[in-house]
Amino acid sequence: MSGGSLRWRLIVGGMLAILAALAVAWLAMTWLFERHIVRRETADLTRAGQVLVAGLRLEPNGAPVIDATLSDPRLSKAAGGFYWQVSTTSGSERSVSLWDQALKSPQIAPAEGWSSRIAAGPFDDRVLLVERSVRPDRDGPAVLIQVASDEKVLRAARREFGRELAIFLGGLWAVLSGAAALQVVLGLSPLTRVRADLTRLRKSPSARMSLDHPREIAPLAEAINALAEAREADLARARRRAGDLAHSLKTPLAALSAQSRRAREDGAAAAADGLDAAIAAVAAALEAELARARAAAAREAIFAAETAPLAVAERLVAVLERTADGERLIFDIDVPADLKAPASEDVVTEMLGALIENAARHARRQVRISGAVVGQGAVLTVEDDGPGLDKGRAEAALARGARLDEAGPGHGLGLAIVRDLAEASGAVLSMDRGDLGGLRAMVSWTAPGAGP
Repeated sequence: MSGGSLRWRLIVGGMLAILAALAVAWLAMTWLFERHIVRRETADLTRAGQVLVAGLRLEPNGAPVIDATLSDPRLSKAAGGFYWQVSTTSGSERSVSLWDQALKSPQIAPAEGWSSRIAAGPFDDRVLLVERSVRPDRDGPAVLIQVASDEKVLRAARREFGRELAIFLGGLWAVLSGAAALQVVLGLSPLTRVRADLTRLRKSPSARMSLDHPREIAPLAEAINALAEAREADLARARRRAGDLAHSLKTPLAALSAQSRRAREDGAAAAADGLDAAIAAVAAALEAELARARAAAAREAIFAAETAPLAVAERLVAVLERTADGERLIFDIDVPADLKAPASEDVVTEMLGALIENAARHARRQVRISGAVVGQGAVLTVEDDGPGLDKGRAEAALARGARLDEAGPGHGLGLAIVRDLAEASGAVLSMDRGDLGGLRAMVSWTAPGAGP
């Protein structure tokens, strides 16, 4: 259960608590039953003793004589388990069941009432003994009346009761454990809706938790909604700042480009080349930041959108065929019409546009755009017959922390944008050498709608 299920913790904890409570109940009820049967047996022995007292008389020499008869058949059988003994200093009389044994006399015999005790008895058994000292004649000797029964009968009754009680409590434990498990399942069922709400929150910053929760969970839902609103506002502000910064720098860059042209016209070609390189680097960085801002915005609606890549690819190829690079190339589109990419149309257009444009720039003669359903996901592939990237450089470029804009001349920025957009839509960008001999870039959604 380590790090794990709250449900199983509660169920197992409840089962153990019920088991402990029933174990205590078994001990207590067994003890109470034992006291009850001891009291009942003591009462029966006391009544037998009273019958003996009623039939007691003394011989002239002080020896006791019992005229009363007890009907219990155990008294007429040796070691029968039920015994009585009447004794004085001048003699004693006992039941046949004692045979050649005798009940031990106490050090002090009570005279005001019957007392009971567990003592060593005849035939190496322990007995429950009830006794009292009486004086039939005021001036006569004291007579000790003792009545006893085997304690092993009481022990057997206690064991039998304890066994049957244990069986009953075992069944009761199973029933109560089932009831506790059902209570836990029903009690935690509202958390299932909380989990579904949290899944929607994770997928989309604009989602909110439902307010239809029990009173105990409602404060948590309200707090999470407040946190989600704050997060959405922070993301919106960050995207606006990034976009504003990038757009605000475009005018100064245009001015610098104009200065570079003038410098080149004035003969300062080396300075103009350096200035152009710096402007290109800054422009690339700005374009990357704008793409990342678009990727962040795409995360909000990406999981509720589906796009047919075939229409997007045909539209992009129609535009590229009119460019200088596209006029000399053959574009092969093999995308099923029913294939759906789990991303918005803007995101799919951005990714395919960057990949096809990159392939067209480096292809010798052919660019292939294909798509397929793999398992429960979708895969879009763009490959060319250009020089491509070797396996080591492709793996290094896609390694965690690597910069794709350092992958090679002309490959970097577009692929960096594609990677960011792919991650935002729950996809993975991979690169290797394709069947045409050049770079093959694949965008794979392993499970439609599965977010990062």
